[in-house]
Amino acid sequence: MFISNFQKPLPYKLEVVFFILTESSKGVTNISKEFHLISNGQMPIEQFAEIATDIHPYITAIHLREKIKTARELFDAVEFLTKKNIPLTKIILNDRVDVAIVTNASGVQLAYHSLEADIVKKNFPRLRVGSSIHSYEDGLKAIDRADYVLFGHVFPSHSKPGRCPKGLEELKKVSQLNISVIAIGGITPENTYQVLQAGATGIAVISGVLDAKDPVAAVKSYANELKNGDESIVSFI
Repeated sequence: MFISNFQKPLPYKLEVVFFILTESSKGVTNISKEFHLISNGQMPIEQFAEIATDIHPYITAIHLREKIKTARELFDAVEFLTKKNIPLTKIILNDRVDVAIVTNASGVQLAYHSLEADIVKKNFPRLRVGSSIHSYEDGLKAIDRADYVLFGHVFPSHSKPGRCPKGLEELKKVSQLNISVIAIGGITPENTYQVLQAGATGIAVISGVLDAKDPVAAVKSYANELKNGDESIVSFI
């Protein structure tokens, strides 16, 4: 849940739980639903950083999901992003708790092969810990361990070719659990509202932004759909 406080004249100040950012007058949106961008593991970090630099004011978190990179390469990637003025408060490392700690990143996203979420939370309580799940049963295990779950894939996805999507009904079931649910997988601006109606507290996107001809325009399209799930949102100006 986000807590906002807009002050005039510009620039506005947007204060959020877990994430604090200051934005100029070129268009700020107060979105209580979370919006996560996840790297695809294929794009050069320089290109990814260029996109992230343009869009980070409009999103909640930036995940570095780079499975083949070494710890040193991930450390360098975080350093590169911060030099491009990407706030550490928005950077989440996939799996690598060690890199998240030494870089002072915001959090970690844990998979089935990762350390248990409760162990990470106990030893590093400042980290925001996400757990990747694929079923209601996985979600039950994550309660009282993780801060949120990343559930999917909800719709057919380019990153999961040939795999059957979990669908909106399963998302509805998972969203009844007492934990924040970020939906991922085949999410477009056109189906974002359905995802929110199913109970998700936010969305995570990969190709919908990174493969777009105009990533900023794509992000704004998603954000303008996210606002339909929250009456308190101020649209882009």
